[in-house]
Formats: sequence, structure tokens, C-alpha cells
Amino acid sequence: MKKIAVLLFLGLIVFSCSSRKVTARKSTSTKPKSERILKTEKQEEMEVVGADTESASFNTLIVKSTAEYLALFSVVAQEEMRLYSIPASITLAQGILESNSGRGRLSVEANNHFGIKCHDWTGARIYHDDDASQECFRKYNDAKYSYRDHSLFLTTRSRYSKLFDLDKDDYKAWAKGLKAAGYATDSKYPHKLISLIERYELYKLDQEVLGVKTPVLSVNNADSSLTHVVTKGDTLYSISKKYNVTVYELQTLNGLNGTNLKIGQELFVSPKSKN
Repeated sequence: MKKIAVLLFLGLIVFSCSSRKVTARKSTSTKPKSERILKTEKQEEMEVVGADTESASFNTLIVKSTAEYLALFSVVAQEEMRLYSIPASITLAQGILESNSGRGRLSVEANNHFGIKCHDWTGARIYHDDDASQECFRKYNDAKYSYRDHSLFLTTRSRYSKLFDLDKDDYKAWAKGLKAAGYATDSKYPHKLISLIERYELYKLDQEVLGVKTPVLSVNNADSSLTHVVTKGDTLYSISKKYNVTVYELQTLNGLNGTNLKIGQELFVSPKSKN
């Protein structure tokens, strides 16, 4: 009887051990496999430009006027000109025209200021009626990415290569060259760009980047300059028209980074004549 009891006890031990091994094997076999995804340089670049919505928040920008648009994006356009040799005047004029000075649907809801469609885009997107119903357009978390993508769009496509043989201060040739390369189907597209550049004197931005000296107004001291006291309803644009200066010159004279004004604020508007 003792031998039988011992054999039964040993049998129970063996059965228990084998059960634990089976359980262990089952839990190991159900463990999910890990994968390592390698990203190409092109994918990483597009993620930087597109600013993946999962890793960054969407920056909503409200622009009230063309003057405010110029105040916000002139510096951005000039930086793109330094990096990619595209005239800042052309970039800004396209931005104004394509985005309705930052107030169009694509610019408000997608930070897309140049109407660039998806094509091979892997980032966020928005659908909008354009040449056809519900076309796919690129979406950016910040408008500055739209400006960078505009530069990349022109510099990486062979059909725009001839543009870079033109002088950087020849905005008229650039405007006509964009139409010839197929950027827009509107026959008046070059005229519209040129009109905007000359109306807002955007060519001065090109000259500044290129180091060309222009008769920009400057202030040496308060006694040598004319001033304007801001009243209700005044804007930088209305003041610039009143004194025949540009918004950019007013900002330069007064050290302004934006377009906000306060009632009673004194602004330098032009130097006094020596006579």
C-alpha cells in the first residue's frame, strides 16, 4: 500500500509540472510580436512640413485685413527667399491671392495659404470644392509650414526650374513664369500678382533681402519727424494711405511687430523736410 501511495504522489507531481509548462507555452505564444518601422528621409521631411496632427496641435490664425497679413508673413516670406531664392514679393502676393489674405476656408481650417493639393502628400488633409468637387488639399498645423511647403513645391518640381534662371528682383518675369509653368489656369494670374506687388510695394522686401538700398524712412529723433495720434477707427493701412507711406515703413519707423494700435498712441509717419 505504501508503494502504491508513493507512486500516486509522484504521478500527481509530474502531472502538475507538465500542466504548468503547457500554460507557460500558451502565454508565450499569445504575446504580440513587436515591429520596428523604419522611416525614410523623405517621410521624415514631409512630417516636419506637414506637422502630423497627432504630435502637434492645430494653430488657428485669425487675420482681419491684408495689412495685418503682410505684417504677419513678410518676415516669413523673406526667410524663404534667403533659403530658396524665391522672391518674397511673389510668395506674399501668391499668399494674399490664394488665401484671400488668410481669410479663405483653406487657410482658416487647414493653414493652407497656397491652395496646394494633396498629390503625394502623406500628412493631414482637407476636402474642398475647387476645379472639381471635394478635391484633396494639404493641411498644416501652422501657416509657416504652408510657406515652407510652397518653397519645396517650386524647387523640387522640374517644370518650375526655369524660374530660378530669372533675376530675383524681377517680380514681373516671375509672375509670368509661374503662369507659363502651369501654376495657375487663370489667364490674368500674372497681372493679379504684379498688381498686388505694386499696390503694397512688396518689391521692397526683395530689395531688402538682396541688400539693395532703398529710400526707406528712418527716425533719428522725435523732433525731426512728423507724428500721427491714433484715433478711433484708425488702422496701419488707413494711416499709411493718409501719409503716402507703406504699412511696412510705419512698422519700421515705430518698431511695431504687428498691426495692433491703441487710441491716443503717437506714431511717427515721416521725417520732416529739411526746408
